[in-house]
Amino acid sequence: MEIVAHIADASQLTKPKVKSREDFSKETYLFWYERMLLMRKFEEKASQLYGQQKIKGFCHLYNGQEACIAGAVTALNKGDKYITAYRDHAHPTALGTPLQYIMAELFAKATGVSKGKGGSMHMFDKARHLFGGHGIVGGQIPLGVGIAFAEKYKKTNNLCITFMGDGAVRQGAFHEALNLAMLYRLPVIFAIENNGYAMGTSVERSSNVTELYKLGAAYDMPAEAVDGMDVTAVHRAVAKAAKKARKGLPSLLELKTYRYKGHSISDPAKYRTKEEVEDYKQQGPIERVRTTILEKQLANEEALDIIGKQVKQQVADAVAFAEAAESPQPAAAYEDVYTQKDYPFLKS
Repeated sequence: MEIVAHIADASQLTKPKVKSREDFSKETYLFWYERMLLMRKFEEKASQLYGQQKIKGFCHLYNGQEACIAGAVTALNKGDKYITAYRDHAHPTALGTPLQYIMAELFAKATGVSKGKGGSMHMFDKARHLFGGHGIVGGQIPLGVGIAFAEKYKKTNNLCITFMGDGAVRQGAFHEALNLAMLYRLPVIFAIENNGYAMGTSVERSSNVTELYKLGAAYDMPAEAVDGMDVTAVHRAVAKAAKKARKGLPSLLELKTYRYKGHSISDPAKYRTKEEVEDYKQQGPIERVRTTILEKQLANEEALDIIGKQVKQQVADAVAFAEAAESPQPAAAYEDVYTQKDYPFLKS
């Protein structure tokens, strides 16, 4: 009962301080479990709401990949920057963006993180240094390099971690970005969330190099493959890469993960077998952390059930908030287009 009381309000869990790569405390494991479960339950609800046509447009789910961002967040510092592609609901969730504002963005409401103008693929949170959510495949990669350049120019000692899918490495911008990052010795970590399929095409059918981390060798960039289903492995790899980045040496990490759903909600994923999906579910990141917590006696089943109930309530509260929120006014289309408020060629 003491453990239950300790984590009675899971919604108040904050990012724990990890003293070293090997120091994973009870607080760290509970943070990972709560935050990854929140990502999963949020997206399961989003999928249901999409089916009810309350959420429209594109919607790409992260189910199965939660360890990639959860492990990165605990490995990095407060001032570090994040940028990713369009599978981006989990990233602000991991960083602590209030869930109701993420849900409101999916509902295209004015109280959303992007004021209802971005939707599923364009989640931003300036306060938590999340620079999006980008819909163009690979478009965020050179932007991440630019952010890292700015951090070096301003001598902040911060870095930028740039997430991408495995399909993005076939874009020319990926190679240009790696080249410039090494040329200018920028504080950047390139993290490939390799879920095995670029939309519906497997890596084996679309790339001569199937071990994607090896692409870093062309630019003399340190690179390694990481078990992206193991949050502790992700944390250790990102922490090691961060030390290099702060000294001006970029890294390429291939986080080998798996998505349980299709490329987007409209994708039936018939290009893979049910047996394959079930096999990966047996090695899922949330299940691994839950097992470790119980084996190490960091918390009991009752305590984890309390976290589960609180996560479920947070999601329900987020939905209620989003449904009650106001839609943007038509005049809002003319706002936030230019930084100059009285720009003369923009009329509402």
